[in-house]
Amino acid sequence: MAGYRARKRWALLILLVGLPVYLVAVITVENRLVTAWGPPPPLAELVIFVSLAFLWALPFKRIFTGIGQAGPDENEEGRR
Repeated sequence: MAGYRARKRWALLILLVGLPVYLVAVITVENRLVTAWGPPPPLAELVIFVSLAFLWALPFKRIFTGIGQAGPDENEEGRR
């Protein structure tokens, strides 16, 4: 397992680069499917987008765990 600082950097990279790329990919695929098959019912579309919104984070669960808390080398005020 990577150290706290490395996990924090990976989390930032994933949120700033990976998540926007994932969103563009999902919307592009959805638009192509709508063009090919027609629009799905609104409830089905809601279920698809909500499930995909949670699906992207599953592979990164270990990286994001504990990132919002103070690191092991920081004191109570967030400083070294």
